[in-house]
Amino acid sequence: MTSADFRIESSHPIASQLLPASGAQQYLVSDRALAVSLAAKSSTRPTGQEIRVVHVPTGEIVFRKRSAERVDQTDDL
Repeated sequence: MTSADFRIESSHPIASQLLPASGAQQYLVSDRALAVSLAAKSSTRPTGQEIRVVHVPTGEIVFRKRSAERVDQTDDL
């Protein structure tokens, strides 16, 4: 494994207090668990956009998150 096996990415700037240089659109991480944890704790600007963790050697998306958007429910359950 190389030092950048996983990439946290989004088509919009990523905001997080846990990542250096908040506002970039991708970060390279060597550990899968760390990459998924960081992505799960991050959001995008504007909110509601997708954040993915990609295994760089294979291109496989191993984690995907879309920030929760408020949805009004009008149906009674």
